[in-house]
Amino acid sequence: MPLDRLIRHIIALRWRVVLLAALILGAGGTTIIQWPRQYVAEAMVAPAETTGIATSTLLSSASTVSGLLDTRPTGNFAIYLGALRSPEAAAMLARDTPLLALLTGHRASGPGGAVRAALDLRIEADLDDARNWLERNLALTQTLGALTWSLALPHEDRDFALDALARLHAFAEAKVRADLEALARRRVAALEARLAREPDLYIRQSLYELLALNQRAAVVVAADEAVAARLVSAPMVEIRPSLPNRPLLLLLLLVMAPMAAVGLVGAGVLLRQAPPRARPAPRGLRAEPAE
Repeated sequence: MPLDRLIRHIIALRWRVVLLAALILGAGGTTIIQWPRQYVAEAMVAPAETTGIATSTLLSSASTVSGLLDTRPTGNFAIYLGALRSPEAAAMLARDTPLLALLTGHRASGPGGAVRAALDLRIEADLDDARNWLERNLALTQTLGALTWSLALPHEDRDFALDALARLHAFAEAKVRADLEALARRRVAALEARLAREPDLYIRQSLYELLALNQRAAVVVAADEAVAARLVSAPMVEIRPSLPNRPLLLLLLLVMAPMAAVGLVGAGVLLRQAPPRARPAPRGLRAEPAE
């Protein structure tokens, strides 16, 4: 069908377009308005390797200039970011917060809960559900043109969102600190055992230097308050819920509903179009008999 003819058909069916757009607007607007809103807890952190007398500069002789030029997470901060979404972090939330109870109540409510109950499906949340929730909701965003990172965690319960984000930060920082302390202790123990049986004076001098370096590392890790991520802005939660953004969604729906209605009516016109008739064969040609 030519485009001009299709447009004429759509104009002739304009009342169907208006009715269909109104139905889409009504259904979509009701869904957006009834969608449960969530509070967003946010915090801003910076890699400890680039803030002040960082722990990494005291543990090794590596320069921090490369970290200033390359904004990708490296070192202890990369381990910190990975620990925020790790299965251990999800297990910590399930153990220390009412996350599983909240997920279970959410799965049991609404039409989805009725369907699960009718089909005798699992409703009680487990650790896999907690891990999926953490990976889906925790947002890690690097600030453009800066070395800071923002952490955001939304939830319908305002107090839970703030408490969960603070616990995640403390857990990831404690994991990095514990790993560094355990590494320093193992190295000190190995060097002391080697010194106890090493008779060579020159080798013992080198071992003493390595021992002093690792002992200093253990002291620095124990003394510094931040070994992976330094808090630029402590975890805070907004007063009013902001997710989902209802005005923006309603505006997008107002633009997309007429376009969707026009597309559906046009598709219906094309589907109802009669197929072209077969052309008659020339007179001089005869159909060959089938073998």
